[in-house]
Amino acid sequence: MESAFLNFFGDNPNSRLLEFLITGRDFDYSLTDLAENAGIGWTTLHRIFPLFEKQGIILQTRTIGRAKLFKLNLQNDEVKKLINLFDGLLAKQLNASIEKSEKVLIKQKILARA
Repeated sequence: MESAFLNFFGDNPNSRLLEFLITGRDFDYSLTDLAENAGIGWTTLHRIFPLFEKQGIILQTRTIGRAKLFKLNLQNDEVKKLINLFDGLLAKQLNASIEKSEKVLIKQKILARA
């Protein structure tokens, strides 16, 4: 299924990273985890990551060995708005999918009676 969030914001590294962070908002991740799971390159992550930190979108939560772990800053007002938008887009996509499935089921029932 296509991502409603990426369709809305465009499929680019910033949007992919935001989508991954919002989806996994309750967890913290290493930089390697972020790059791999967001589907962006290591160099690209290092280019955009400082902006996310500067804007307070992401926070360092802890250090394990040499690895620093980060998570979405749920206290940031802009992040709260992005989460609401993300959840709204997801709900809209889910409702559209349910409606489509219901139409297919009705069509199948009609064809089965014929």
